[in-house]
Amino acid sequence: MALQRALCARFHAAVELVGRRWTGAVIQLLLHGRMRYAELRGAIPDISDRMLSERLRELEGEAILARIVVPETPVRVEYELTEKGRALERALAEIGKWAERWGTDQPTRSAAASPLRDNASPPQRRAERSRSARPGRRASA
Repeated sequence: MALQRALCARFHAAVELVGRRWTGAVIQLLLHGRMRYAELRGAIPDISDRMLSERLRELEGEAILARIVVPETPVRVEYELTEKGRALERALAEIGKWAERWGTDQPTRSAAASPLRDNASPPQRRAERSRSARPGRRASA
């Protein structure tokens, strides 16, 4: 009889959460302290506003970061890691060590390879390709 191994559901959920695109970058930056949305956006190359907003909401929903509203004029919003989020520091440091030893310097995909928006859905990308392939047609705004 073969030994059957089961995947721990908590481990799987944690890896899926932290392993989502851009999530590690957001957490890594916030390990250095509070940041505003624009600072995060500027520090993470190629992330769209939609994707950053989505990741911040997910991490706030998981209690990994806190959204802090500073009552000034104008109102300022900052993000910082919670205790739960800061507890990821050692795990991310180990991933960083692994990346230094085994990772490549090549990006996973080239932005020049696809002129279409990264955050577009497949039907949107098909529509954009279709519009760009038909000369004389104006793209609707």
